[in-house]
Amino acid sequence: MFFIKLKTLNKMNENIQQLQLIEQNLQSFLMQKQQLQQELFEIDSALNELDKTDEAFKIVGSVMVSSDKNKLKEELNANKKEIDERLKILQNQEKIIKEKAEILRKKAMEDLKENGSK
Repeated sequence: MFFIKLKTLNKMNENIQQLQLIEQNLQSFLMQKQQLQQELFEIDSALNELDKTDEAFKIVGSVMVSSDKNKLKEELNANKKEIDERLKILQNQEKIIKEKAEILRKKAMEDLKENGSK
């Protein structure tokens, strides 16, 4: 009886550790997602500003150089598309991890109820 209870407690502890790891991963995804969203915002702002002007500049290293407006728009749109794709992948991964976390939470709650009633 004692061995069974110890084994159950070890399994519960393992589930809780997995849940904590998943929560840390979710925090990491959230930070990455926010960074990508910030990059998208900056690209959108740059594209809007390009529409208002005839001259275009871009920063290369620590130097600002004149650039072809249309070429710069193409580069920004390509970057935007790439970030959008990365954001979608990240959101899909986040969804999968949230589902795993929910399953583990339910399992942990069931284990607690079962062991609490014994």
